[in-house]
Amino acid sequence: MTEITLAAARAALEGKLKPSGSLGRLEDWAAQLAVLQGTLAPRVERARVLVFAADHGVAAEGVSAFPASVTAGLMRVSATGTTGIGVLGRSLGLEVEVVDVGVDDELGGLTGIVHAKVRRGSRNLAAEPALADGELEAALAVGREAAARAVAEGVAAVGLGEMGIGNSTAAAALLSALTGEPAERTAGRGSGVDDRVLAHKRGVVARAVELHRGCLADPRAALGALGGLELAAIAGAALAAAEARRAVVVDGFISTVAVLAAARIEPAIRPALFFAHRSAESGHALALEALGGEPLLDLGLRLGEGTGAALGLRLLAAAADILREMATLEDAAPAEEAPAPAGAEVPAAAAAGGAAGRGGAG
Repeated sequence: MTEITLAAARAALEGKLKPSGSLGRLEDWAAQLAVLQGTLAPRVERARVLVFAADHGVAAEGVSAFPASVTAGLMRVSATGTTGIGVLGRSLGLEVEVVDVGVDDELGGLTGIVHAKVRRGSRNLAAEPALADGELEAALAVGREAAARAVAEGVAAVGLGEMGIGNSTAAAALLSALTGEPAERTAGRGSGVDDRVLAHKRGVVARAVELHRGCLADPRAALGALGGLELAAIAGAALAAAEARRAVVVDGFISTVAVLAAARIEPAIRPALFFAHRSAESGHALALEALGGEPLLDLGLRLGEGTGAALGLRLLAAAADILREMATLEDAAPAEEAPAPAGAEVPAAAAAGGAAGRGGAG
């Protein structure tokens, strides 16, 4: 693959038919994508949102506004394509793949989803490691395989999303482990809990981090102890897609924390990461800061499911088109009149017309 420098990509954008920097952050994304794809004519003609779903044992601590059974319900609706991401995917012309990596229900009869269940939900991270070592590796592999399918089928960019009751608690605990930030800063309202449940949730996060403190220096071990199945799958997908030099568009709080774990495992993935939006969830800003990420959108989104990533994928495609298709300043320059050949005679009619024109202008 040809290597394109960031400076070369920015120079190409400067030469487009527009004032310097006038397309703002879209230009940043276009340049980043050009470097990733190794071309000044980048393309995102095919994009896919990968949505990983799992349940969390920590839901038994009463940290969510919804019962754990809601995850299975979401999966049944996902099979019909009428969840938030299903509707947005169709509206935006994107492929959507929903993967059961650990829902605590028997979904084998469902069509329209990918069946890759590692186990029926993670363990309660506030009492024991969420995943055993073999389960962590299996969940990472589910994500890697989903990304590999996308690459093999010609997908240029993947969005990452999740579904799972209790996963904002897992993400908050993992974020605290990876950054050292206290639960009061990493844990937010998630599914919309009230003040009482929020205070309890923060206590659960703090307790979990303290319980697993001995293994938290290793990001892979932290992911297994605190992350859960779909967070591990997201991390695996980010690692594999970035390795294949595919753009990775990250959704909100939970997906960003999972990708932060992936980037701590393998820092070389960072140039492939694009951050779609700034979530309303309080810990998202901390996760973005830890990754040095600046999202394009701030729409107050906090649904998850890859909905923000879907919007980001369309913007990434637009950024690619600008760099590949937009006219240059040179294209718009007025054509210079070719000088007459030496010794050539000027037709009388043309000479007369020129004189008349000059007289009229005077």
